[in-house]
This record gives sequence, structure tokens and C-alpha cells, in this order.
Amino acid sequence: MLDHCQPAKPFCRWRHLNQLESGQRPPRALAAWLADKGSLTAKLINLSQGRFRVQLLSQRLARPRLDELRLLGLGHQSQAVIREVVLYGNDQPWVFARSLIPLSSLTGQLRRLRKQGTRPLGAFLFSQPRLQRGQIAVCALNRHHGYLPESLLGPNPAWGRRSVFSLDQRPLVVSEVFLEPLQQLICNPVQD
Repeated sequence: MLDHCQPAKPFCRWRHLNQLESGQRPPRALAAWLADKGSLTAKLINLSQGRFRVQLLSQRLARPRLDELRLLGLGHQSQAVIREVVLYGNDQPWVFARSLIPLSSLTGQLRRLRKQGTRPLGAFLFSQPRLQRGQIAVCALNRHHGYLPESLLGPNPAWGRRSVFSLDQRPLVVSEVFLEPLQQLICNPVQD
């Protein structure tokens, strides 16, 4: 089978898809998934025919990375609830997701995110009629970036996307890194 997912040169800076040079762009099929503004959770549930689950890796109060603080417009010493999970489809790790919820955002509807556990965040967010989503930025990550657990990395860079969501003027960041099994499934769909 021809592999349509050619490895990209890893880069560390999150950028919008239209800012990428030709050697840095993801394959067309993968780019469509990265740029999709709908619920990734819903797409994964559909793709796995309901064989979907969430594994909670950690949820803690901590200081976000510097680029994440800048994205949210927070001061250097600010803290947020940081939640890291792996989304599984068909018993394979498909997505590493990292969400950051500033303490000031944990009010109103968002206060329930303090105890999200293994419930998919996307299911909650996309059920909110007043939800707004900012632009999507992408990044090709490898083991040198230290962004996700090394055990989840494959031989090729993992493409990720992130955006700021806002509900009633309360922002949070969600990043989703498409792991090797999902990238292969997207780029090499099984033909019936």
C-alpha cells in the first residue's frame, strides 16, 4: 500500500496552515482533519463506530508553557487547570489532547470542567450554543519538543492543532495531537 503521509520537517512554532511553506505542510487528507472546526470527538466516535474511549493521563493545577500563557494573555506566574488525555478509537491511541483552563475561566458553565474525568471535553464544549472557537494553529511535533509522552510518538512527526475556545468570554485552550495510528488511517483509508 502506498503511504500518502510523507513525514514533514518538525517545527516547534504553532502556525496557521496557510503560513506553512510547502515542505512543512501536512498531507492534504490530514490537513482537512486539522483544519476542521467541528467536534473532533464526534468525528472519532463516528470513525471508530462507537469504539471510543478517553484515558485521563493527568489533571492538575500548574503553570502552562510560556507560549500557552501568551496565547491566553496571562502573566508569567499564572496557573491553570491542565488536563492531558489520550483519545482511543478501536483500542488504538489516536489523539493526545491537552487542555488549559485558566482559574478565572472556571466559573459559570465551565466550572464543571474541574472534574471532567474521562468524559470527552469536546462533547461538552460542542453542546454549548454560545461556544466560540478562535483560529486553528498547527505544529509538527517530534520527541525533541517534549510536548507529549514519548511512548505516544511514532517514527514520524505527529501533527497537532490548537485553538482558543471561549464560552461567555471565558477562554480555554485545547490542543490535539494526531498520533501515528490515526494519521495512517486518515492518509491510507481502508478501501471496501
